[in-house]
Amino acid sequence: MTSLTSRTASEPPRSADLLVNEVVGVPAGVGAAARRARADAYDAWLARLLPARPGVALLAVGGLGRRQCAPYGDLDLVLVHAGVPGIDELAAALWYPIWDAGLRLDHSVRTVAEALSVAQDDVKVALGLLDARLVAGDPDLAETLVSSAADHWRRTAVRQLAPLRESSAARWQAHGELAHLLEGDLKEAAGGLRDVGILRAIATAGITDALRPAVHAAHLRLLDTRDALHQQVGRRIDRLLAQERDGVAALLGLRRTPSGTAEGGPPGAVPPQPAGAAPEQRPEDGDGDTLLRRVAGDARTVSHALDDAFRAADRLRSGRRRGADGRPLRRPVARDVVEHDGELVLARTAIGARPDASLSLRVAAAAATTGLPIARATCEWLAAYCPPLPTPWPAEARAALTTLLGAGAGMIPAWETCDRYGLIDGWLPEWTRLRSLPQHNPVHRFTLDRHLVQTAAEASRHTRDVDRPDLLLLGALLHDVGKGLPGDHSVVGAPIAQGIATRIGLPPAEAGLIGTLVRLHLVLPEVATRRDLSDPVTIARVAESVGDVTTLDLLYALVRADAAATGPAAWSDWKGRLVAELVARVRTTLDTGDVPAPPAPDPALVAGPLPVVHLTGDRVAVAAADRRGLLATVAGCLALHRLEVLAADASTVDGRALVQCRVQPRYGLAPDPVALSADLRRAVRGDVSVTQRLRGRALAARGAGARPRVVWHRDAATDAVLLELRAADAAGLLYRVTSALDAAGAQVRAARIATLGGDVVDAFYLVGGWPPEDERARLEAAVLAAV
Repeated sequence: MTSLTSRTASEPPRSADLLVNEVVGVPAGVGAAARRARADAYDAWLARLLPARPGVALLAVGGLGRRQCAPYGDLDLVLVHAGVPGIDELAAALWYPIWDAGLRLDHSVRTVAEALSVAQDDVKVALGLLDARLVAGDPDLAETLVSSAADHWRRTAVRQLAPLRESSAARWQAHGELAHLLEGDLKEAAGGLRDVGILRAIATAGITDALRPAVHAAHLRLLDTRDALHQQVGRRIDRLLAQERDGVAALLGLRRTPSGTAEGGPPGAVPPQPAGAAPEQRPEDGDGDTLLRRVAGDARTVSHALDDAFRAADRLRSGRRRGADGRPLRRPVARDVVEHDGELVLARTAIGARPDASLSLRVAAAAATTGLPIARATCEWLAAYCPPLPTPWPAEARAALTTLLGAGAGMIPAWETCDRYGLIDGWLPEWTRLRSLPQHNPVHRFTLDRHLVQTAAEASRHTRDVDRPDLLLLGALLHDVGKGLPGDHSVVGAPIAQGIATRIGLPPAEAGLIGTLVRLHLVLPEVATRRDLSDPVTIARVAESVGDVTTLDLLYALVRADAAATGPAAWSDWKGRLVAELVARVRTTLDTGDVPAPPAPDPALVAGPLPVVHLTGDRVAVAAADRRGLLATVAGCLALHRLEVLAADASTVDGRALVQCRVQPRYGLAPDPVALSADLRRAVRGDVSVTQRLRGRALAARGAGARPRVVWHRDAATDAVLLELRAADAAGLLYRVTSALDAAGAQVRAARIATLGGDVVDAFYLVGGWPPEDERARLEAAVLAAV
């Protein structure tokens, strides 16, 4: 057969997808009907490629076997034979036209016995054969393999699921949780399409009804999303990249209305797009966030079902624990809750009696504290029959919520299980808005709802450090409740959190404290990293905002829990030291009414011949003859040695200019201290060669991104005004800005640099009073020009 990719020199090159459409006639489109149409097209084309031969059958596995072909998916084929001669030539005549058509092909040639032998040793092959379907050739041969593979799986599934779980865990570790990823792999990540395949295999083995309606619906939506992603990009791709989200959303009917809201219904209820239909609006009109929320919800449904299925397999493998009478053991663990066969179920007395409104919370608290899962039937019963909570909540419900939130890591799976069955919405109606809400800041590793739950779990580590651990736990759960609404989420969320606390039944003063925690939960880290902690005004203002030591302790614990729940990039030893220093100074002010005096300068800097250079850990200190521009010179020299400045202080003592900086390596490797010290000494003496290197390196490393902004803060310091620069991060930025301010006649006595992902918030303390409007405009222009 002539190669389908051969062409004359005058013919333009054609892409593989064009060849597939021309030769195979594979239709585009999104949805189940389009997937079946693609399978029909492949079936017809492959049947024409296979010569009629007794004892030979062509079977499709994978997506084609399931008749769920993605627009640019692979072909997975098995050529089964009964030991006929010339099978290699027959296989070559089949495979080469497929490759020539530009298709990716995973193929094998085996007898029935060989295929079953491989399946016995490789669980992935065993799962693949469960999807096997005859495309062309001997139907009896195909039926022998399909039925034998299914029978073998049913007999060995319980044993084979253990290694399958281990390999799945390694895959999840590599690809992450689809529910929480901004650019997740729809197939390989936890909760993705490959996990649905495992559920299908478990259902085939009869272990449990793993493919219940909610899982089936989630599976179809994930398939639709992958179809739309292929169609949007025009090639095979399983990772939902950020730049493709809006276009994919538009293809799925998730479009943004003129008001900025999404139409198409809630996640999981989006109208299907007709097969092959083109979007009526531009790709940018699609609502990518609604798509992310839908994918997250579907991935959670799949993951939760897989957890259930693996537990069912574990029970079958280990056998039920039985008492002396032969009946399964039941162990009471809490009021109305018993352990039965490794799961929590309701006591018989609770099912027979009229349930009280706090029952679902008490079951969740028992699950969190014991680490045992709640049985699916129990969750379904609670969702159907547990009455709604009154307003305010009874004391028993509040106590159960506190127990649940304080259970630490055990809280997370218990909360997720209750959320899967709609119980959380009954406790907190606001949760519907928060569920699966994406957080686009790269520092965050979870969706908003999971971040809140994780923060409460992390807060349980600090309950012994505060006077009101119950308020800490509730504040942790609600601290970001304002996200997703217009405005500053801390300010917007405070009255919402206070209203929830009131509905739960807290007294007005305690509900007000919850609102205060939400409103101020960012104050400590922002002030610690962006303000001069030696300035009395900084400490006095934080003390005034916090009000008392009880609130300060709660905020300090909440800050640490929030950072731990956000991700490793949200906290550092340096940031932890700054926050601890701020808390200690504010505590002294609240206890005594006096603002602590600023620390005395390092004695080593105010004595001895000049210049003085000290390098100790993350601290760089320089003393030189008093002159303007010393801070800019030191900052530039540090940038030259690939050090990021986190904080800088400049002062003058007895005619000496002192600059002290906190630094960290920009690329993880510390510079040569000897070379750095030598360059600093030469630079502060005014060595022209060092200055030229500084300028060349800094000007070549400018950042990009959103338009930079300058914000002025009046009365933020005792002897200075505050100029805050918000811009993209870049090497040498501090050097350029301080040089520009120095050239403009401003004196910088301190700088604080806060990095937020790819952006920075740099605060510069300019000595003097509040400048007039034209002076502020001139300085602002100089700073923006330097950026």
